[in-house]
Amino acid sequence: MNWNMLLWLGVILVAFLLLKRIGLISLQKARTHLNSGATLVDVRSTAEFKAQRLPGAVNVPLNDLNAGARRHFPDKNKVLLLHCHSGTRSAMACRALKQMGYTKVFNVGSLARAQRIVDQ
Repeated sequence: MNWNMLLWLGVILVAFLLLKRIGLISLQKARTHLNSGATLVDVRSTAEFKAQRLPGAVNVPLNDLNAGARRHFPDKNKVLLLHCHSGTRSAMACRALKQMGYTKVFNVGSLARAQRIVDQ
């Protein structure tokens, strides 16, 4: 493999990881919101949620976001802290919820990161 190609792939990977990290709420702000009554929303599939979930989390799978959000969160001003397995689906869900008019939606990121927020 060409070294230039390998270098570019490395740069792209680092850029992707940095961009993914930039969209995350800080652990401190997420804890403050959670302690103030925010809802922790798990956007993984129902099967993933049943296999492992965080205490108090509400499961609204990404593929059921439109109906699930209206059903679980009629107040579009409620603070929602979203997470999934790696942070990719929760980022997509944040964008979708904001487009639906939700005003206080934050991406926590991965399940492991959300666990650190819950554990405090």
